Amino acid sequence: MDMNTAEHPGKRLVADFLRAVGERRLDALPRYLAHDVVDHNKIIFGEPDEPGAAFEGIRRQLAAFGEFAVRTDGLIAEGGTVVARLTVSGRHTGEHPRMPRPTGRAFEVEQIWVFTVADGRITEIRAVSDRLGMFLQLGWDWPEAD
Repeated sequence: MDMNTAEHPGKRLVADFLRAVGERRLDALPRYLAHDVVDHNKIIFGEPDEPGAAFEGIRRQLAAFGEFAVRTDGLIAEGGTVVARLTVSGRHTGEHPRMPRPTGRAFEVEQIWVFTVADGRITEIRAVSDRLGMFLQLGWDWPEAD
């Protein structure tokens, strides 16, 4: 899909960030994320909404999935906001403090991410994903609220 990322600098930034995550280039993340980025996306359940926590959340997510892919299905941008429609897939083979023991099972779900971009970096992330579908595909029990 041609998303014409050249038309908006935020689209290029987000596309490059998503590519870096999909390629597991964690060392590249500071090029895309502000050091105090706030990630409101509860990747699995309960990660903190504190500045900079996104770096560790992404690292843990990738550690839990030996196979992991991010396909960008669409990008929409207006001002300092970029919305990405994604298909995310993976296989649960590693540990994560908020996930059950590795199941070896695969998942594929749709996600919508909303990024705030300022001064050439992503400063805030919000996301909505098909968590129920992911949990069912991976054979996980639905977490209970703390």
